[in-house]
Amino acid sequence: MFGKPSVVLAILLRTGRILGEIPGAQAQTAVRPAIAVARRRRRWLGCRRLIPLGLSALMATPTLAQSSIEDRYELDPATVEGSPTLQRWSDGTPDILSDIRHDPSFRTRIQAGYAVFPSSNGSSGFTVGIEDWFVGNTALTVSGDYQRNSRGERESYGADLRYYVLPLGGYINVAPVLGYRNIRTDDFQIDGLNMGFQVKVIPSRGGGADFAYTQTWVAPGNGDTASTTEFEFGYALTDQLRVSTEVEWQFTPGETDSQVGIGLEWML
Repeated sequence: MFGKPSVVLAILLRTGRILGEIPGAQAQTAVRPAIAVARRRRRWLGCRRLIPLGLSALMATPTLAQSSIEDRYELDPATVEGSPTLQRWSDGTPDILSDIRHDPSFRTRIQAGYAVFPSSNGSSGFTVGIEDWFVGNTALTVSGDYQRNSRGERESYGADLRYYVLPLGGYINVAPVLGYRNIRTDDFQIDGLNMGFQVKVIPSRGGGADFAYTQTWVAPGNGDTASTTEFEFGYALTDQLRVSTEVEWQFTPGETDSQVGIGLEWML
């Protein structure tokens, strides 16, 4: 009939006092602990009823991860939309170590430029090419170029594979080079396997600036082997447009040819 034992105990004690079975002072002493227990139980039951309400409110309140980055930092939505970095951080803390390992610090470039050939009486010409076209999400890239002077006495073209052996997001990288090359001058012509290496230094990630040294040999093992030494430097003018300079030497049996060029690169 009574749901709480402490209440029942208090009633029995009160009844005992009335019947004279328990003296008044002793009854009060005995009832106090029972009342204290009842109060504590009432508070606990009240808290237990409030817990589900608190959890519901907590779940309904957006957490830091759930709230938008605009609300968190009081930013203009247009600022967030125009910043890839803010958009990326709004999705969670990025894995910087993974970026260094897999996100290239340099970009694919389409090249076109003007060249001067000092060893061919200072004749001028042009160069076109593509640099570091990534094969999927790998460290393997494809590059190719064509260069020719205006008189047609100097011509060179080829395509290469490069595999970067260091983390792609680093500031320094090294790649073995393997491909095909054809070199023709007034007095010499050679084509065949092109192999060597490239060292790339990237002081500014994302195509901002980089320097490359490339050394290759055409038809190695052949008695008429030719070699090419090339230095390149690129600097970004905008997010996609760069200016590049190039100095190259071609060493063939009994002859050394040189080339200096300047051009534009479109970054993909």
